[in-house]
Amino acid sequence: MPIPLPQLEFIPHDALIVVDMQNDFFEGGALPVPGAGAIVSRLNHYLRAFAAANLPVFATRCWHPAGHCSFVEQGGEWPTHCVVGTQGAQFYPELKLPLGCPVISKGQIIDRDAYSAFQGTELDPLLRERGVRRVFIAGVATDYCVKHTVIDVLRHQLPAFVMTDAIAAVNLTPGDGARALEEMRHHGAVFMNIESVAA
Repeated sequence: MPIPLPQLEFIPHDALIVVDMQNDFFEGGALPVPGAGAIVSRLNHYLRAFAAANLPVFATRCWHPAGHCSFVEQGGEWPTHCVVGTQGAQFYPELKLPLGCPVISKGQIIDRDAYSAFQGTELDPLLRERGVRRVFIAGVATDYCVKHTVIDVLRHQLPAFVMTDAIAAVNLTPGDGARALEEMRHHGAVFMNIESVAA
């Protein structure tokens, strides 16, 4: 079980990455992630905390062209989802992203999949430009885009804090979410939750 961090405070040079909170990953969408709806209120709590501290938030999204290689019709693993310009690709309406929040689009190359928010995007230079020194990560899905983004944060020599109460797993194979958490922990990620954040 994750060990809460007592009185962890958000400090200057922290940043929050909100991963793929898009309609297609919620109930009724093309690729619903179990439990995605349940994490929205907690994620909004974090968003308010970052706004109150005037800290940057980055929102990632799958932004696939039609016929993307990850789709079942093209021999991929997933149903058609998050196609550019569709309702399913839009951010979940109850998610309270700050105005002007930078949006990181990934998976735009038709013959290449991209789970990490760093893969083929401008996220790394944006973090450097903002002087970010610690990264907090929440969203979906624990066992895919969250995991790969967390591992890439660590590869970029930044501490990664996973908000365990604001993530949800696909669990295509039972236990995938738990295994992803263990893999992130193995790479050096730190787990946290709302109770571990100082008021």
